[in-house]
Amino acid sequence: MKSKQVKIFLAATVCHVFWGFSFLASRRALDAAPVLVLLSHRFLLAFLGMNLLLLTPLGSLRLRGKRVLPLLALGLAEPVVYFFGEQYGLLHSNTIFSGVMIAMIPIVSTLAAAPILKEKPSAGQLLFSQLSVGGVIGVGLLSKSSGALDWIGVLGLLVAVFSAVAYTLLSRGISGRFSPFERTYFMMGVGAAVFTALALLSCRGDPGAYLRPLETPGYVLSLLFLALCCSIVSYFLSAYAITHLSVARETVFANLTTAVSVFAGAVFLHEPFSLLGGLCCLLILLGIYGVQRCSPEREETK
Repeated sequence: MKSKQVKIFLAATVCHVFWGFSFLASRRALDAAPVLVLLSHRFLLAFLGMNLLLLTPLGSLRLRGKRVLPLLALGLAEPVVYFFGEQYGLLHSNTIFSGVMIAMIPIVSTLAAAPILKEKPSAGQLLFSQLSVGGVIGVGLLSKSSGALDWIGVLGLLVAVFSAVAYTLLSRGISGRFSPFERTYFMMGVGAAVFTALALLSCRGDPGAYLRPLETPGYVLSLLFLALCCSIVSYFLSAYAITHLSVARETVFANLTTAVSVFAGAVFLHEPFSLLGGLCCLLILLGIYGVQRCSPEREETK
C-alpha cells in the first residue's frame, strides 16, 4: 500500500511541476505564434502522440458498450473551456486578481465534491487547503500587478474556475468506467479538433500563418515540452491521481504549480525572488502536506 501511495503522490507532484514550467514554455512560444495557433499545434501533437501510444502496450481503448458522451464533456471542460476562460481572464485582469481566482479552484472543487461525490473533507483539510491558497495569494501580492481589471477578465476567470471544477468532478466521477488513458485520449482529441478549427479560422485560410511558427527552433522546443510533458504526461498523471485520491487531496496539488512557476521565473527569467516569496511557497507546500495528513481516517487510497 505504501508503494502505491508513493506512486500516486508522485504522479500528482510531477503533473503539477510540469504545469508550473508550462508558463515559461508558453511565454516563449507565444513570441512566435498567436494563442490559438499555439493551442492547435500543442493539442494536435499531443493527440498524435496518444494515437502512437495505441500501437504500444502503454495505450488501449476499451469503449465497446460504453457511452462516450461523458468523455466528450470532459474534453470540452478541459482543455477547451478552461483555456478560453484562463486566456481571456489573464488578458483582461491584473496579476493579483487572476492569481487569487485560479487559487480558488481547489477550495471550490473540495466544497462541490461534498454534495456531488459525497466526499466530505475534514476540518483539517479545509484549514490546510486555505493555508495553501493563502500562499498563492501571497505570491500574487508580492508580484508586479500588471493589467487592468474589467468585467471580461472577471467572467473569463470565473469560467476557468468552474470548468476546472467540472473537469475534476467529472473525471473523478467516471474514473470507475474509463481508464486514465481513455480520459486523456479524448481530452487531447477534443482539444485538437476545437483549437485547430478556430486557429484555421483565425488565419483566414492562410496556411503560411498557421505553419510559419514551426520554422522557429525555440518555438518547436517549447511546443514539444507543452505537448508531450504538459499535455500527454501531465493530463494522464492527473487522471491517474484523481482516480485514487479524493478531490480535496488531489486538487490541493494545483497550488504547487504556482510555487514551481515562481521558481522557474526566478531561475530562467531572472525575475525577482524575495524571502517573503520563499515563505509563501513554503506555505503552499505545508498546506499540501497538511491536506494529505488530515484526510478522514475512513478514507483510504484506493
